[in-house]
Amino acid sequence: MKRMILISLTILLLYPVMVNAAELENMKIAVAAGSKSTKASVSNMAAKCPYYLIFNNKGELIEVIDNPYKDASRNAGPTAANFLAQRGIDTIVAESFGSKMIDALRNNGKTHFEFKGSVDDAVKGVLKLN
Repeated sequence: MKRMILISLTILLLYPVMVNAAELENMKIAVAAGSKSTKASVSNMAAKCPYYLIFNNKGELIEVIDNPYKDASRNAGPTAANFLAQRGIDTIVAESFGSKMIDALRNNGKTHFEFKGSVDDAVKGVLKLN
């Protein structure tokens, strides 16, 4: 009986570590950018940036996405947030976010970070937090 309790407690204590490791392994970071270069500055508009640069958990650029909502006249924030969530993005980085986009990200269980600087530095900063 004591052995069973000990095994159960061990599993319960280690489970969050295992889950977090799995989440980190599949983590995708989207950085709002004005160009397709990782040397570019992070865009000041999360929802209406020209591009999203997508990185994996190792900080490697894996995809560049043209933002289909960059010219939207209304609801760019929520629409862009849902678009990124559907693509499996976990964290979105931009210089600034509108309140509607922040709400949509939260509703999708996604994280956002405000960052001013280069795309490379933004990714490094996000990876240090995780």
